[in-house]
Amino acid sequence: MRKQIPLKKIFLSLSLFSLLSLSSIFAITQSTYHTTGDTILPPVFLIGEYENQYNEAVQDYETLLFTVCDFDMDKAFSKWQSMLMEMNAFAVSNDVNLDGVKVWFNVFLEKDGQISHLAYYLKPMSKNIDDALLNALLKEFIKNYKFPLLSKDKYSHYGTASFPVHPIRNKSNPVPDGGGQLSTGQE
Repeated sequence: MRKQIPLKKIFLSLSLFSLLSLSSIFAITQSTYHTTGDTILPPVFLIGEYENQYNEAVQDYETLLFTVCDFDMDKAFSKWQSMLMEMNAFAVSNDVNLDGVKVWFNVFLEKDGQISHLAYYLKPMSKNIDDALLNALLKEFIKNYKFPLLSKDKYSHYGTASFPVHPIRNKSNPVPDGGGQLSTGQE
């Protein structure tokens, strides 16, 4: 003879199954939802923080600075170097000494050159600098700075910096947009 399952148990089992299914759908929806807005991914953060939002930003800003510079390495390097020099000058004008700071940067830029997000991580041989001070400095810098390059797409650049920044100059390799000469290091 077959045992009867009470209706109440069936209802509870179905309710639990529905609840678990809905929570799974919600989790999947949340993990694929684009969350790179400034309210969730801060303008300045350490690489390794906000990992999911950071990965979404990397995908959203997939066009590279090198691509926006029409695959011209000298132009891309000149633009990057120019930003780092402006950052160094901004630090000096705010009484922050970056000399000896070595850092990895990932910069996320809008089509008009406005920096939306700047992720950073100090290199192992970097001079120590207070994280709160560096964060505050970088936040103010990106509020006041616009990268000198327009694009039809949002773009990004991952690079390194060692402060102070000094351009390497010579007479055989002109820097795009004027501004002196850069050395290839092969003279």
